[in-house]
Amino acid sequence: MKIAQIAPLAESVPPKLYGGTERVVSYLTEELVRLGHEVTLFASGDSVTRARLVACAPRAQRLDGVRDGLPQLLVMLERVLRRQHEFDVLHFHTEPLAHFPLFRALRAKTVTTLHGRLDPPELQPLVREFADMPVVSISDRQRAPAPGMNWLATVYHGLSPDVCPCNPSPRTRYFAFLGRVSPEKGLDRAIEIARRTGIPLRVAAKVDPADEAYFRSRIVPLLGDGIEFIGELSERDKPAFLGNATALLFPVDWPEPFGLAMIEAASCGTPVLAWARGAVPEVVEDGVTGFVVDSLDAAVAAVRAIPTLDRLQIRRRFEARFLASRMTQDYLTVYRALGRRHITAANEA
Repeated sequence: MKIAQIAPLAESVPPKLYGGTERVVSYLTEELVRLGHEVTLFASGDSVTRARLVACAPRAQRLDGVRDGLPQLLVMLERVLRRQHEFDVLHFHTEPLAHFPLFRALRAKTVTTLHGRLDPPELQPLVREFADMPVVSISDRQRAPAPGMNWLATVYHGLSPDVCPCNPSPRTRYFAFLGRVSPEKGLDRAIEIARRTGIPLRVAAKVDPADEAYFRSRIVPLLGDGIEFIGELSERDKPAFLGNATALLFPVDWPEPFGLAMIEAASCGTPVLAWARGAVPEVVEDGVTGFVVDSLDAAVAAVRAIPTLDRLQIRRRFEARFLASRMTQDYLTVYRALGRRHITAANEA
């Protein structure tokens, strides 16, 4: 099958530092290549892949200091459109959804994985207008604000089995927080849990310019006395950070579409203590791979039960549910369904 993967340009594929969507695109692309498919990756020029790379920006926009990424995105979409006849499937992972009007006539071989939240009111006119565009959700909960979209499947993210090896017996005792510093990610809750339980907290997170004021005013005053801010981690450093942790704290305060950090922790065998928001109850198996709570008191109580969880069992549940090989087979099922639709549409014409 000839497949085009169209990635965001904000980060490279895979990302050098933070970047969940780009990391998922990388795992999917490399697994498709391994299976013998002809894959072309439209991404930034510093991406690393065994697929054919079409560089649509010199470097990842964030690392290159690009303030407005839309011009480069539109140029990339034009390049995909010019070459669309070369591919059986056009798989988009980009936001904003600027490709919808450009590729509507090609929707029979176009699919878009929606990686973000769908509840903002300003998004609803676009959702209604382009309800015929084939889309994939990354959790069932993600669909709730837009039930009328043309949903083909829910495909959970998957990781390579080797990216975060299991650590069944960590010798250190600390909580990990991984991701972004922003109000919706709940870092203030994580700090409160650490304070109330007396367990140190290490924060490996990026601070976007839009969240700089929040970080300086609300988080920096809470640092110290067991709360350590590390900053962004490379892919190389992430396994040790997660694998040696007592638990990953994921106290989100928004409709989380998926939460890649949760399965990265599970790959290490590390339990996840998370709030019951968005996709969290779909990803964390309560009492098996972690605990799903809805208050600070419940979170503090759950900490006492963390030692009862079997880290090898957490790793086994990760392997059963969240491998890149399973994710890729799910997407191949979507691609084949698109192909059948395309043939049907052509015959009807």
